[in-house]
Amino acid sequence: MTKTFPLSGQSVAINLQRKIFQKPLASLSLITLIIIVLSVVFGPIFYRVPIDQIDFSQTAVPPSWQHPLGTNDLGQDQLARLLIGGRISLAVGLSAMAVSLTLGTLIGAIAGYFGGWWDVILMRITDLFLALPQLPLVLLVVYLFREPVTRATSPEKGIFILVVLLIGLLNWMSVARLVRGNILRLREMEFVKAAIAMGAGSNHIIWRHLLPNVLNLIIVAASLAVGNAIITESTLSFLGLGFPPDVPTWGQMLYTAKDYLETAPLMAVFPGLAIFITVLSVNYLGDGIGIKNS
Repeated sequence: MTKTFPLSGQSVAINLQRKIFQKPLASLSLITLIIIVLSVVFGPIFYRVPIDQIDFSQTAVPPSWQHPLGTNDLGQDQLARLLIGGRISLAVGLSAMAVSLTLGTLIGAIAGYFGGWWDVILMRITDLFLALPQLPLVLLVVYLFREPVTRATSPEKGIFILVVLLIGLLNWMSVARLVRGNILRLREMEFVKAAIAMGAGSNHIIWRHLLPNVLNLIIVAASLAVGNAIITESTLSFLGLGFPPDVPTWGQMLYTAKDYLETAPLMAVFPGLAIFITVLSVNYLGDGIGIKNS
């Protein structure tokens, strides 16, 4: 019979490192993500081309020494906009992931550990959210509340908050079910019963003994949540319901390029590749961590 022991933060980190570096695809994905993050964080510091500089004599030109990724329909440098847009797209993905992960982990832990009516009520709420058509609902809510939220704050901040909260609040259910199922199993283990016998409180048992043992699975769910959030934000921007046109997210760049697919296809290729490579790397990294997870 397989035994499960409480894991420390250090043992979880060692376990994750072993899983990543034993799998070439996961290692390559991690390296790719590090390069992407470093590029969007530090790239604009060294590549100081203004993203709002308009030059109608250089509209939709192909890549050159002056513009390594070409320009858009207003003559704005695509590389500069891709780097700044990456910051925003990754910020949306990570923030929405944090919302969904926090909510899903809390609900799953409470339902799994306490059981009874807590489990019944929280899982019925989870089923209700799972039944909702997510993308149409996101489109509807953004369409209805975009103007009021942006008037109350600012166009950039308002859309960021609205998109992050919407994506996060509609993607916690799989995390909750994952955490609940594993905690239902773990709470019957000897180390949990020993902690209860020693007088440990529920909060201590959940945070110190149970959640560290499902941390690997939570990280896998987090990777999927980041990818899903980036795709959802890109979809909203591509449909004209995302950030304002002067905010160059990857999805917004695709929205701008859709009218130039025949005359200047590279306008769509580079932001599309950025989304594709980022989401693919995140998902492969999550798969690498999740394989043979105990």
